[in-house]
Amino acid sequence: MCEGDDLVEAARGAGIEPVDLLVAGEDVDPELVADVSTLAHPPRVIGVYRRADLPHGPRPLTLALWHVGDPGNVGTLVRTADAFGAGVALSAGCADPTGPKALRASAGAIFRVPLGPLDEAPRPWTALVAHGAMPPDQVPEQGSFVLGAEREGLPDDVVARCDAQVTIPLEPGAESLNVAAAGAIALYEARRPR
Repeated sequence: MCEGDDLVEAARGAGIEPVDLLVAGEDVDPELVADVSTLAHPPRVIGVYRRADLPHGPRPLTLALWHVGDPGNVGTLVRTADAFGAGVALSAGCADPTGPKALRASAGAIFRVPLGPLDEAPRPWTALVAHGAMPPDQVPEQGSFVLGAEREGLPDDVVARCDAQVTIPLEPGAESLNVAAAGAIALYEARRPR
């Protein structure tokens, strides 16, 4: 369920038709739209879409998310992937990319970015780890960047499944980056002319 003109227009721009479209004051009473809305200020329009109509399948460059539970971060990573022509792969335990908060954070990119399961993320896999790995200017131009949960990062067994590891250097005393910021830096480095 997409709330607001911007998301509905993004779907239209991607050629995805709604199953149902509710327009306050035209198709439905504005109070009904307010009742079903998750927003503090009800939108003028709500579009209902099929998940099966969203793009899916791998892209040569992908963000692979491991247990990223915050829907705002998942949506932001989908938006970031869109900006760099990448896909997104999700493990079990990730926030639903079609939930209200993730949809808003994606700013419509959900209708353009292919999603898939983590196991289908293209190789090589490069783990983003907090310390002790190669610098980001050495990241591959294709493959998947594996990003971990907000607090725990990547477990050892997931890092062991990866082909390489990258650490984004931080100032002394800084613990880590937000997962969405780390994903953006990794994609930028992969796309940066060498």
